[in-house]
Amino acid sequence: MNAKLFPMVLLLPALSATATYMEAPAMDEEPLAPDSAGFVFTDVKILPHTPVKDQNKSGTCWAFSGVAQLESDILRRGGKETDLSEMFIVRHNYKEKARKYIRTGGQINFAQGGGFADVLGAVEDYGIVPEEVYDGLNYGEKKHSHYELAAALKAYLDAILTNPNKHLSTAWEAGVDGILDAYFGKLPETFQYEGKTWTPAEYAASLGLKPADFISLTSYTHHPFYRPFAMEIADNWRWSQSWNVPIEDFKQVLDHALENGYTIAWAADVSEPTFNWKSGYAVLPVERTEADMDGTELARWVHLSDADREKEKNKVQGPVKEREITQADRQRTFDNLETTDDHGMEIVGIATDQEGNRFYKVKNSWDTNQIYDGYFYVSEPYFLEKTISIVVNRDALPKDIAKKLK
Repeated sequence: MNAKLFPMVLLLPALSATATYMEAPAMDEEPLAPDSAGFVFTDVKILPHTPVKDQNKSGTCWAFSGVAQLESDILRRGGKETDLSEMFIVRHNYKEKARKYIRTGGQINFAQGGGFADVLGAVEDYGIVPEEVYDGLNYGEKKHSHYELAAALKAYLDAILTNPNKHLSTAWEAGVDGILDAYFGKLPETFQYEGKTWTPAEYAASLGLKPADFISLTSYTHHPFYRPFAMEIADNWRWSQSWNVPIEDFKQVLDHALENGYTIAWAADVSEPTFNWKSGYAVLPVERTEADMDGTELARWVHLSDADREKEKNKVQGPVKEREITQADRQRTFDNLETTDDHGMEIVGIATDQEGNRFYKVKNSWDTNQIYDGYFYVSEPYFLEKTISIVVNRDALPKDIAKKLK
């Protein structure tokens, strides 16, 4: 879908935008059997996390992955498994995004996409509620589907922007609330849960959720290292900031966090032909050329069409030799729009394939009807080139890198 994701100038840590409104690909067939794609993955270290959920057609991967990281952080601190409401977060962000859309004369991206900063900003400002208190399904659907909602909101806001009265009325925000309430339901000011009456802010505090504990990192050369900047991505409508670090530090933060019990919120490009969700892997193979072939293989290759050669290049049937990714590779693919902000997920562990190659285990939000029940494995090279940004707990930073970030 390649919708692009943009620093939240709040008194919050620098937080990056994450992925847009990527949805699960259609799964018309039965899930593949494990290892049928030629890989045999062994989980080496899996961190406590909550079950896989289903964003369905809501375009809110940013909310599902951001909330998943908060749920994992509760577990890391010794709390009980908690199912938090993504749609409470989404509902608040639609309202905030609508205000900014009007204030900027329609010059921000008003769509279903968003970023991890949107989750943390909403928790900071409004708190959180359990899923059973607010599921956001107030419009006759059993699963989330925001096509109609998003289209209706955009049309309404564009009508307001025409400003026919030459000034805005006092009613336009109430109109936004009316649409949002019709689809999501009214937001609870208080609620009953586990025998107590809570406000959303009180409930968030009881869980120990502290948005300021989290920091966003990225790695690009068009801004100085060890300083924050706003990712130039359309769905970063808050203009939230990410700290910029060299690629070596970027990977060190990821590995240090996972080794020490912290999951990662991960924004990445999943549009690559070697991101194979159905088969449960994402890799970046070294491209084969005619110089690598001989005999019958070469004879067959020269008679293939360009389209068939492209398919052959991207055919993966198990462990492959992968590219070595440099800082220049990251920058080049970002600048030429090969690396796009497609999707938000949660990295929950470390694994290896049958040849000992290192992979990261990723929890997705596309339900569980896939080869690894809603998880997949991403290789180190794929992570290094195709990651837009990550969000980690500040305590997960290696001390030397934390010192460089001051």
